[in-house]
Amino acid sequence: MSFATSHDGTQIAYTTVGAGPVVVLVDGAMCYRAFGPMPALSALLATDFTVVTYDRRGRGESGDQQPFAVQREVEDLAAVIEAVGGSAFVYAVSSGAALALEAALQIPSMIRKLALYEAPYNADPADLPAWREYVSQLELAIADQRFGDAPALFMAFVGTPPEQLAGMRQSPMWPLFEAIAPTLAYDAAVLGREGRAAPLERVKDITMPTLVMNGDSSYPFMHETGVALAQHIPNAHHRVLAGQTHDLSADVAAPILKEFFS
Repeated sequence: MSFATSHDGTQIAYTTVGAGPVVVLVDGAMCYRAFGPMPALSALLATDFTVVTYDRRGRGESGDQQPFAVQREVEDLAAVIEAVGGSAFVYAVSSGAALALEAALQIPSMIRKLALYEAPYNADPADLPAWREYVSQLELAIADQRFGDAPALFMAFVGTPPEQLAGMRQSPMWPLFEAIAPTLAYDAAVLGREGRAAPLERVKDITMPTLVMNGDSSYPFMHETGVALAQHIPNAHHRVLAGQTHDLSADVAAPILKEFFS
């Protein structure tokens, strides 16, 4: 493990494995180096690449500072890329994909190619009231330091059944979720606190080769979002992955990423 120093002085923990061109993996909500899909994927990619995983600020072994701004997370990613050579391929999932789109706009010279899986934007007006209510309740829970309620709100929003959620709150993993609960507000900010429609006019300025992916067994709005992003990013290709949900299998992702980043 190493640390990169972000622009505001925050220490961002990262790990490298493998050898070859550098690929940086960006997690979505609730995930970091010790928990989530990236460890399995990094092991598969390490045969061909130097793979970098990092803890987004406020998670794992990375530090944090207030007040939060999306710009801080872009600067964190820039600091990690700078620490491993100054340019990299980037693969990002879920809310991490939304963050990577911001980075592609703000630090384009550092990102050689960009691969995205299911940035959870949703342009359906019917989604807006539920999203705003979720963000409002989430921010209240965090402000009141009800760190167990924050991940419960997130999981309920994404469709976890109440009986399953009740069981999860009693599991040994729940304290890990509580520890990173404040970062759920960061994910919400990346997507848009007032509404989570994709920034389609802005992404027209993204210039690097981009692969936009979604699973055919995931939420329907993910497909609509993927098509829209690929249509608006000038040098983008859209790919639908058969049998995949929002939790993309590392065994499926690895060969696709190897081909794209070669």
